[in-house]
Amino acid sequence: MSATTAVLADALPGSRARDVALVVGGAALVAVVGQIAVPLPFTPVPLTLGTFAVLLVGSALGPARAGAAMSLFLLAALAGAPVLAGGGSGWAAASFGYALGYLPAALLAGALARRGADRSAGRMVAAAVAATALVYAAGVPWLMGFADLSLERALVLGVLPFLVGDVVKAAAAALLLPGAWRLLGTSGR
Repeated sequence: MSATTAVLADALPGSRARDVALVVGGAALVAVVGQIAVPLPFTPVPLTLGTFAVLLVGSALGPARAGAAMSLFLLAALAGAPVLAGGGSGWAAASFGYALGYLPAALLAGALARRGADRSAGRMVAAAVAATALVYAAGVPWLMGFADLSLERALVLGVLPFLVGDVVKAAAAALLLPGAWRLLGTSGR
């Protein structure tokens, strides 16, 4: 596949105003969906749907718009807007590193969608797994430093409890995104 394959957002008419609306909407979607959070008593990291929203935003918007959306999301969090799980904001939380991982995850999901990964379930699952790994790559070191944990303990508290949910999120993205292309009746090229 060529590196210039369309993403879902490209199917919408418009240009600059559309892109601004998509960036703001993408940041808002991650903020709102991320509020669906379940605190787990054995870890300082809540179970949220934020990563799922990042997969959708990244794949649907493409790397440039998704990167801008996640940058806006992070700037809002740092400015004190209650966009993080549980209405949180700022960097002083054990789970903030995972939010930092949203940016590279969205960029990767968008780049892979530009190469057609969002057209088939198998490729979308692979893209979701790779993007989610980037969330963990940022989140685990942050958790280690913030909570003064060893790598082993950070993996037990910050990765293992979430793996089943991540499989479900990857499967849902693999159904939704290729399904959206089928509904549009286009291959997006």
